[in-house]
Amino acid sequence: MNFSLCSTSTELDYCVLRSPVASRFFSREPVIRFDETWKKKCFSIPRCGAAYRARALDEKVLASSSTHIAPGHLEDSSSIAATKKKSLPKREPVERLGLVRTLLIDNYDSYTFNIYQALSTINGVPPVVIRNDEWTWEEAYRYLYEDAAFDNIVISPGPGSPMCPADIGICLRLLLECRDIPILGVCLGHQALGYVHGAHVVHAPEPVHGRLSGIEHDGNILFSDIPSGRNSDFKVVRYHSLIIDKESLPKELIPIAWTIYDDTGSFSEKKFSTPVNTSLSPSRNGSVISPYVDGKQDRHILMGIMHSTFPHYGLQFHPESIATTYGSQIFKNFKDATVDYWSCYKSPSLRRRMINETANMQVHSACQLLKELSRTRNTGNGSSYNSTSLSTAKKNGVDVFDLVDLAYPKPHTQLLRLKWKKLERLVHKVGGARNIFMELYGNSRGKDAFWLDTSSTDKARGRFSFMGGKGGTLWKQLTFSISDQSEITSKHTGDLLIEDAHGSTEKRFLEEGFLDFLRKELSSISYDEKDFKGLPFDFCGGYVGCIGYDIKVECGMPVNRHKSNAPDACFFFADNVVAIDHQLDDVYVLSLHEEDTAEISFLNDTEEKLITMSVSSTRKWKDQALPAIDLSQRKASFVPDKSREQYINDVERCMQYIKDGESYELCLTTQNRWKIGNTDPLGLYLHLRERNPAPYAAFLNFSNANLSLCCSSPERFLQLDRNGMLEAKPIKGTIARGSTPEEDELLKYELKLSEKNQAENLMIVDLLRNDLGRVCEPGSVHVPNLMDVETYTTVHTMVSTIRGLKKTDISPVECVRAAFPGGSMTGAPKLRSVEILDSLENCSRGLYSGSIGYFSYNGTFDLNIVIRTVVIHEDEATIGAGGAIVALSNPGDEFEEMILKTRAPANAVMEFCSGSSERH
Repeated sequence: MNFSLCSTSTELDYCVLRSPVASRFFSREPVIRFDETWKKKCFSIPRCGAAYRARALDEKVLASSSTHIAPGHLEDSSSIAATKKKSLPKREPVERLGLVRTLLIDNYDSYTFNIYQALSTINGVPPVVIRNDEWTWEEAYRYLYEDAAFDNIVISPGPGSPMCPADIGICLRLLLECRDIPILGVCLGHQALGYVHGAHVVHAPEPVHGRLSGIEHDGNILFSDIPSGRNSDFKVVRYHSLIIDKESLPKELIPIAWTIYDDTGSFSEKKFSTPVNTSLSPSRNGSVISPYVDGKQDRHILMGIMHSTFPHYGLQFHPESIATTYGSQIFKNFKDATVDYWSCYKSPSLRRRMINETANMQVHSACQLLKELSRTRNTGNGSSYNSTSLSTAKKNGVDVFDLVDLAYPKPHTQLLRLKWKKLERLVHKVGGARNIFMELYGNSRGKDAFWLDTSSTDKARGRFSFMGGKGGTLWKQLTFSISDQSEITSKHTGDLLIEDAHGSTEKRFLEEGFLDFLRKELSSISYDEKDFKGLPFDFCGGYVGCIGYDIKVECGMPVNRHKSNAPDACFFFADNVVAIDHQLDDVYVLSLHEEDTAEISFLNDTEEKLITMSVSSTRKWKDQALPAIDLSQRKASFVPDKSREQYINDVERCMQYIKDGESYELCLTTQNRWKIGNTDPLGLYLHLRERNPAPYAAFLNFSNANLSLCCSSPERFLQLDRNGMLEAKPIKGTIARGSTPEEDELLKYELKLSEKNQAENLMIVDLLRNDLGRVCEPGSVHVPNLMDVETYTTVHTMVSTIRGLKKTDISPVECVRAAFPGGSMTGAPKLRSVEILDSLENCSRGLYSGSIGYFSYNGTFDLNIVIRTVVIHEDEATIGAGGAIVALSNPGDEFEEMILKTRAPANAVMEFCSGSSERH
C-alpha cells in the first residue's frame, strides 16, 4: 500500500500521513446499489478530499485548542437515521457453536495480531484478518451475509481518528450496516462506534500510552467474572490520545465502563499497589454520570460503550496488552455473547447448519479459508495477486498469510555436509577470543572477516562467539544496494554484487528484493541433522552479515525517502567457522562442504594453529604498530547532523503527532559524523570492545564495499533456535551509571520505577508480541521477562524478553520480514510511525537501526539491533543514536539521552584516533 505526505506548504510543518484508501469507499454518491429484492442502497461517506488532506494536521492543531476535533460526520444525522431504517436482510440464525469465526479488521495497527493470537485460542479457530481498505462493501456483504462465513467482527486499534476515512476504512460502514452481527471495537474501533452514531470524538485530557488505569463497569456481559472498581485488580493498558465525549453520547449508546481522569500510573505502580478508595462511581443503571461532583467537574472518562439494540460493543482500552488483567476473559466473554446472541434465533436454515458444520473445522482448515479469501483481495495500486504470488502481495504490506512460504522447503536442494572438531578447555590457554581472532585473521587486519563477539563479561548474557574469514570453496560475499526509489515503480528492486572464493564477480538486478533472494538461497540448501548433533550452539555455517534499516521497504514499510551511501545489505557465505564457548572454555572448528567434496584442511590447519598458540606468542598483537593516524584528525570529533535546537524541535513535533493520535511512540534518531581518514577498523574495534563490552557485539569488514562495522550492541533483535523458538529482547529505557556504588544503585532503581521508561518498554513489548504473533503458533507467544534492568559498563537498560513457537510453514527469513525493523527502533504503530520518522529525519539511517548476525544453513538465525555502533564507510565514521518519544517525554531530556547513547562508541573512536589509547 502506498502512502502520501500532506502538508500546507513546502515546509513539513505538522504533516498528516495518510494511506490513500480506494475511492470506492468514499464517493459522495452511493457506491453500491443492490437489486430491489434486497431493498437496500449503499450508505455513502464523504470523501476525505484534497482540501481536507491539504489542511492536514494544522486543522487538528487548531481543533485541539478547543478540545474538540472537527466532527466531519457522515453527511448529517437525518441521513444516518434514514439509513438505519433501511436495514440489510436479516442473516440466518446460527446454532450454539463450539467454535466462533471472527472477522478481524486491521486498521494498520501494530497490536492487531495480539488480538489474533488471543482469539485463535479462545474461539478455537483463527480469525480471518483483513485490512480496513482491503474489501469492497460487496465483498464484505458476500462473506458476511450470503456466505455467512463469520459469527462476529472485531475492529482493531489503529493510528489517527475515526473522522478520517483513510484511517478507518470500511469500519464505519460495517458498524452501520451489520446491526445483526456482534461487533467489538477496540480503541479506534470503540471511537468509531461512538462517532458513527453521532457522538463527538475529542482530545483526551492528556494522551495516555503504555500506562494503566483501574476500571469500574456496570456488570455488562462483556465484563462477566471480572471485578470492578479502583480497588480491584482489574487494571487495563491504555494507548490513546482521543476519547468519546460522554456528554455527546446519543441515547442508543450506553456507557458500560469508566475510569477516573487521574487514575493512571506505571505498570509497577498499578501491579504492586492498591489505589486509594474513592466515593466517586458511575451509576449502575447505565446512564451518564452528572458532569459535576461536589462542585468539581466530573473526572470520569468513558472506557466502554454498547449499543442499546445492536450487539455492538466498544472498549477504549487494550484488552490484548500483556499488562491488562482479565484481557483474555473479555475476549472469552465476547465469544460467549456471540454464542448467546445467535442461540436466541430459532429454526436455523439448512444452509446455516451447513456453515456451522464448516465452523467445526480444525485450525488448518480455517487457515485455508483465509488463504482462499486472500486470493481475491485487491492491492492498493489496483493490481491483484493470488496465494502463490508473495512478492506482489508485499508491495502493499505484509500480513500473516503473505508470510506463508508456499515453496518452503523446496524439493530440489543442495545437500551440504558439516565436519567439526572440538578443542576442549583451550580458550583461556591462548588468552581468550581476542587472541584467537588475531592469530587466525589478524595478519590481514580482519579483511573480509567477521566476528560475532560476545564480549560481555557476564556469560549469562552471551555464551558463544563466532568468527571466520575468506578461504573456503563455498565462500562468497554479497553486496546489495536498493535502487533509487524516485526512479522505480517497485520499491524492492536493487543491485546485487556476488564475489566468489576465486575472486570472480557477478552482478544481478533483483526485482523482488534482497530478503526474497536470501530466502530462496537458504531454502535451496538441505542438511542432515546428524551432522550438528552434539553441538551446543545453532550456527554451523551459512550467511553472516548486516541488514540496513532501509530494507524495511521489503517488509511492508513505506518507500524510503532517503538513500544510504553505504550498501543496504552485506553478507558472507561462511563455510569455515570457529566457535568459542565462553562458559565451558571450549573451541569448535567447523567446515561445510558439498556432499561429495569433503575438505578437512581448514579443520586440521586451524587446530594446529590454536594448539601451538601460547599466551606469550599472541602478545605480539598488543604491541604491533598500526598505520599512522593523520595528525589533523587528532583534534577532530563527531559532528551531529542536527543541532540541539533542531533535535528538540523534532521531539516537539513528535509529541504533537502523539497528541493527535497518529502514533503511540516515535523512536527519533540522528547521525553523528567524523571524516576519520586513514585508520585501522580492527584496531578500533579491539579498543571499543575493551571500553564497552556487549553481548551482541560484532566486527565486520567488507573490502569490496570499503565498509567496516565496529558494533557494541547490547540488544538482540530476533533469534530462531533449532527447536523453532523465536525470541526477541527489546531494550527501551536507558540511564547512565553512577560515579559511586550508592549512586549507581539509586540510578538503577530510578530507571526501574520510571513511569516514562516503563511506558516505552511496555509499548514495544506489545509491538514485538504482535510481530511474533504473525508467524507463531496460536497461544505460544509469551513474555518470560518483563522490564528487567540490566547493567552494562556505561549504562543501565530496561530489557524484556518475548518468545513464541514458529509456525512450520513459515521460513526463517519471513520471520525476520514480519518483525523488521525492530520495534524498539521505530515505535508503534510501526507503519505510521516509520513514515512520520522518515519525514522528520533528514537522511537515511543506513546500517544503523538494522541488524547484524547470521542465518545458519540449518534454518536457525540470530540477529542484533545495530546500536552503539561505529560504521566506517569510505573514510567516514558515523554513529547513529536516538530515543523513544512518548507523551511523557521532556524534549531537553531526550536530547541528552541521545548524546548519552553516542558517548561510549564516540569516546572509543576519539581515544583510538588520538593515540591516547593503548595501541593493540
